[in-house]
Amino acid sequence: MTKLLNFLACQFMRSRYSQIARFVDHPLEVQDEVFHRLIANGKNTEWGKKYNYADIKTWSHYNKQVPINEYDSFLPYIQRMQKGEQNLLWNTPIKMFSKSSGTSGNTSKYIPVSNEALKQCHYKGGVDMLILYCNMYSATKIFSGYNLALGGSKQSSPTDPFYCGDVSAIIMDNLPQWAEHFRAPKREIALMKEWEQKLIRMAESTTKQNIVSLAGVPSWMALLLQRCLDISHKNNINEVWENLEVYFHGGVDFLPYKQKYKLLIPNDNMRYVNVYNASEGYFGIQDQKNVSDMLLLLNNGVFYEFIETSQIGTDNPKVTQLADVEVGKNYALLISTNAGLWRYLIGDTVTFTSKSPYRIQITGRTKNYINVCGEELIEDNANQAIKMACTETNASIKEYTAAPYLSKHNRPIGHQWIIEFDQEPEDKELFETLLDEALKKVNSDYEAKRYKNLILQPPHITFVANGTFMKWLKDKNKLGGQYKIPRLKNSREIVEEILKNI
Repeated sequence: MTKLLNFLACQFMRSRYSQIARFVDHPLEVQDEVFHRLIANGKNTEWGKKYNYADIKTWSHYNKQVPINEYDSFLPYIQRMQKGEQNLLWNTPIKMFSKSSGTSGNTSKYIPVSNEALKQCHYKGGVDMLILYCNMYSATKIFSGYNLALGGSKQSSPTDPFYCGDVSAIIMDNLPQWAEHFRAPKREIALMKEWEQKLIRMAESTTKQNIVSLAGVPSWMALLLQRCLDISHKNNINEVWENLEVYFHGGVDFLPYKQKYKLLIPNDNMRYVNVYNASEGYFGIQDQKNVSDMLLLLNNGVFYEFIETSQIGTDNPKVTQLADVEVGKNYALLISTNAGLWRYLIGDTVTFTSKSPYRIQITGRTKNYINVCGEELIEDNANQAIKMACTETNASIKEYTAAPYLSKHNRPIGHQWIIEFDQEPEDKELFETLLDEALKKVNSDYEAKRYKNLILQPPHITFVANGTFMKWLKDKNKLGGQYKIPRLKNSREIVEEILKNI
């Protein structure tokens, strides 16, 4: 029966590929349809009337008439929605809010989630992921067991008029019955709020189940897998779940964790699939084997625009349409969604690896970078360099962050890295040297500023004990799958907070 169920489910998923093929073959036409549907739904809202959506017929008009927004632009409307007002940003009732903190903000954001966004974006993205996976791997047995999904928690009680929680919790708590059949652990465990106890309960409840796939943020999933090994007294995850075949990962770049997962899951046939899902929507899915770039999802209720990262922070940044993006250029992502987020600068940066079809690679965050003397170091550079240095020194990192390193007179003289390892490098001084050389290879601006130590000195690394970053998160009340360590900051507040506790 299990084999038959897997066969039928995979066949059904492959039969649905035509809906993906349409936006792959006709990307601009599909995005134009999405644009006009969004405008039609928004025109009679308070926001739509303010910006005269009824007169908007083209993207050019939209670009001139509607401002670029960050979260604070929507906050007054969201606060009113949470008090019961409707038809403010979107024309159908909003009763769900995804709690999001991004990577570095101290204040939580509450992202509205409409029924349309839940079904046509988040759920549809999950189904698209399965369609693409089944299309890539004809012999998959992904429906022969359970998906271990490591998500967040919900903060609201059953008596609250509005649902508030991590987006993964909202999705999990409202899954269709067929999807719930393939998910583990039980919902009451998966949605627990107390994170440390939740990891233990998840490990206890799943180690004896037939887990065939994993889904979650790499940093937190690694902790869960280690708990599973501790409880089961096994040497590696293959001994716990012999039928495990794929890990769907997102939230942070997987590259720094690659070595860690090779140790946890020493199976050369293990598959890793990159996805781009966030509180605001489901945006991309890896659609090719052995690559990390992702197919941009163009038919899930999200209209995309792009701003070159060099123009972020200027008074009138030039906005680029999908048709005009350039491969290899770094863009900030601007979205309009079927939950009423209009021209929202969500904080992620991407580069296009292809325009036929449109594929993207996440390169970092608009506020997560180091640029004190023109070196323009971004998260993608840092992740690549960390991976190179780890490979050369037989090391495996757990977490890291970096910031400018200042002189006594507050002059930037280099970069300070705080790194926590699963497996420390055999030679720490060599690791510092290799990291510096790798950064030069992946970033020519950094290389120029490092020339003969005239502007930037070599990086200084502070090697910290196991658990340092976890303690920082716990002190900040930020334990849980939605929270991520800020990789790069142009200021030292996070580095200083961590240094005080070591």
